[in-house]
Amino acid sequence: MKRRQLLQLGTALTGLASCAGAFSQAETRKVLRIVTSHLPPWVIEGGTEAGAAQALVVELLRRLQMQPDIEYVPWLRAQHLTATRPRTAIFPLTRQPKRETLFRWLAPLYEENYIFLTGHHSRFDINRIGEMKSSRIALLRGGAQISMLQELGYRRLVEASSIEEVHRFLLGGMADASFGERNIIANSLRTRGQIDDFVISAPVRTTTAWLAGSRDFDDGQVSQFESSMADMMADGTQKRILKKHGLA
Repeated sequence: MKRRQLLQLGTALTGLASCAGAFSQAETRKVLRIVTSHLPPWVIEGGTEAGAAQALVVELLRRLQMQPDIEYVPWLRAQHLTATRPRTAIFPLTRQPKRETLFRWLAPLYEENYIFLTGHHSRFDINRIGEMKSSRIALLRGGAQISMLQELGYRRLVEASSIEEVHRFLLGGMADASFGERNIIANSLRTRGQIDDFVISAPVRTTTAWLAGSRDFDDGQVSQFESSMADMMADGTQKRILKKHGLA
């Protein structure tokens, strides 16, 4: 083959490789890597049906023509991965001042209510939570409720690695009460057939759970997520999904 032909062939192959690389990158951009934890009824790992928050996120990404690649890890690790790994998202994350600059806040998903849970004969009185600050409170490690309790003056916090462990700490006498998201706690009790064995306080804090992302999401991408979520709320999709899961 002549030198000129070789050069032309080399140029063509380089062009093809460049196109293939661009195509591969475009395909990669359609998949969003997400980290979360098993937090039923909002997030269900390995179940036959997705949790309510999962369903919201999947529908949101469908509208953005993206596919979720979900990884289930302990909640504290999920936050660390999102804060340190590029193009990664996390849900359901409570928006707080100390987290504000660690993540890009992509879309508000739903309202969440934080409550106390205790046994009927516990020394913890849910009607006098302001006087119970010396009590031992079990809660999920890395959760937003840590800051909430500290703001309320609670200092004896018993951190657990999972919702199941929170429940075990309470039943085993290692905590006087637990503190967490109302629907997560209620689901934990129902699945154990213990809904009547405990009492639940009125909501102590009401916040919003978000789909958040790593800091490399730019303003244009954030705007797209926000706009699609606003459409889901406006057309009733968000409410229908929550209602389907008994959460509306």
